[in-house]
Amino acid sequence: MTRWRRSLAVYADRRVLLILPLGFASGLPLLLTFSTLSAWLATAGVSRSAIGAFALVGTPYALKFVWSPLIDRLPPPLPLGRRRGWGITIQIALVAATLGLGTCDPKSDLVLMGALALLVAFLSASQDIVIDAWRVEILTPEQQGPGAGMIQTGYRIAMLVSGAGALMIAARAGWFAAYATMAALLMSGMLVFLCGPEPAAPAEPAHRVRSRGWDALRDWLATAVSGPFADFMLRPRWPAILVFVLGYKLGEAMAGVMAMPLYISLGFSLGQIAAVSKLVGFFATILGALAGGVVAARLGIVRALILCGVLQSAGNLFYVLQAVGGHRLDYLALCVAAENVTGAMAGAALIAYLSSLCSPSFTATQYALLSSLAAVGRTLVASSGGVLADKLGWVPFFLFTTVATLPALLLLVWIARQHATQPDRQLQLPVSTES
Repeated sequence: MTRWRRSLAVYADRRVLLILPLGFASGLPLLLTFSTLSAWLATAGVSRSAIGAFALVGTPYALKFVWSPLIDRLPPPLPLGRRRGWGITIQIALVAATLGLGTCDPKSDLVLMGALALLVAFLSASQDIVIDAWRVEILTPEQQGPGAGMIQTGYRIAMLVSGAGALMIAARAGWFAAYATMAALLMSGMLVFLCGPEPAAPAEPAHRVRSRGWDALRDWLATAVSGPFADFMLRPRWPAILVFVLGYKLGEAMAGVMAMPLYISLGFSLGQIAAVSKLVGFFATILGALAGGVVAARLGIVRALILCGVLQSAGNLFYVLQAVGGHRLDYLALCVAAENVTGAMAGAALIAYLSSLCSPSFTATQYALLSSLAAVGRTLVASSGGVLADKLGWVPFFLFTTVATLPALLLLVWIARQHATQPDRQLQLPVSTES
């Protein structure tokens, strides 16, 4: 118990605590361009087809790896350090874009609203690139697990604030007041970059020769674009690692996509589902994220991945309990709690693992690529969940999702055993200098 208490005490470390407001700043803009914006458009009488088209403004989140090399290698507009300079620059622009979006009138400025919403999403995705890189570089390897728990916790709190919180403000004071409040809250991330430390930039090779003109552009592209890939492929068994990243959360994603159809088919009202999901799911996710960080700090990242992966798979069995038990609110609460606790634990372990795979020279680019890879895998395979559920039925389908992650876990065990005689290259984080 003393060792577990020491692992829990990592959350009191100043640098780990700084991750919480950054996670909050990272999660706050998402719903402002998604469900909260949809609610605003719907109350203004905008057509459903136009509201649906606004979903396209979320595209930058899936493509952020495209411009991550620029943030990784180019000097920031503000000379405050590689990460702090870019972070503060992007956040200033994000606050301004959010305020601009709040001043629009959906009845007369719909095209402008679309452009500003796209800009907010682009700046938010760019902010995520900087925040993830700063988090990976500022924390020690032992702190990556708790850091992952903190980033998820802040993100979840922000989604509650920018979702239900923004709607409550809009109902009382109007939409501009809601978006202006969210813009003010975004400054929490700016304060962290202003007051927090700046990670030391990796040293450039001493033998590197400075070139000019097209040669300089070619050298820069080789370093910024192909460099992250070449560096990652130096890791032993890197193809197996990528397959593992693709498959780790597939079972959870497939089950999650069909959770709502299951609840509705059992006769639960939307109000019942929303109440249980908001109340139970919110606290269960925070508990799971923090617990996953502690497990990673105590057991190490690989063992935490295995344990949390097993728990994540077992969590899908509660869907089976729900399907067999039928319309019971206590089962619904138990199912939502189990789904969110185990999923968040596995998510924290996976974030810590992805962080450990990044080289200090290409942190922003490599993390953006790896996280996008994990998201693409979940999205592509989870989209087949409806077809399988129709063919198999609820109970066999959720039993299938319980074992769907097993190949990825077995692959991880194989990778760990292969590296037992030749340990994995650990992430050598640069020594940080206080600002």
